[in-house]
Amino acid sequence: MKAIELKHPLIEHKLSILRNKETGTKEFRELVKEIAMFLCYEAMKDAKLEKVEIETPIEKMKTGKLNEDKYAFVPILRAGMGMLDGVISVVPNAKIGHIGMYRNEETFEPVNYFFKVPKDIDKREIILLDPMLATGGSAIDAIDLLKSKGAKKIKFLCIIAAPEGIKKVEKAHPDVQIYCGSIDKKLNENKYIVPGLGDAGDRIFGTK
Repeated sequence: MKAIELKHPLIEHKLSILRNKETGTKEFRELVKEIAMFLCYEAMKDAKLEKVEIETPIEKMKTGKLNEDKYAFVPILRAGMGMLDGVISVVPNAKIGHIGMYRNEETFEPVNYFFKVPKDIDKREIILLDPMLATGGSAIDAIDLLKSKGAKKIKFLCIIAAPEGIKKVEKAHPDVQIYCGSIDKKLNENKYIVPGLGDAGDRIFGTK
């Protein structure tokens, strides 16, 4: 599946503020949340609705309603937590899992330290969250873990992606659709996305 980049004036506007090194922690968090919400809207365009009957103040009618119990949001810790509030505002009753990873600064490879998901994860559509898709290592490992629990339908949401990371994830997991706010130019020698926005986790949590 070819990665889907949200080409929209509002996304570009919000990314221009998000990328700016002068943007403070509070505003950065709010923008990550908002962009995550937009990404979630796009990722759920193919959501199946169940027919229900309701009564408006005027009359009864049949309409479509989402079965929220069929979904799970799984942020990759810690930066993925910054996107969680945005997607939860779209599907409030979705279950939530967590995958803990950090990057080894010498090898640039992800190190797994925590994995907790709903017991029935194999019956849910999973939306995996991480603001940055750089080398693709964390995304691939996270998808491997989810599939080891029987997950069959996974979508990956990120705010900024590097072409190198997209290529690796698409090769390792061609059945996983990627949604991103922007596909940037490349990775630099330190495996950071260029032009990117720096370290998303540090900027979300104010740790640098």
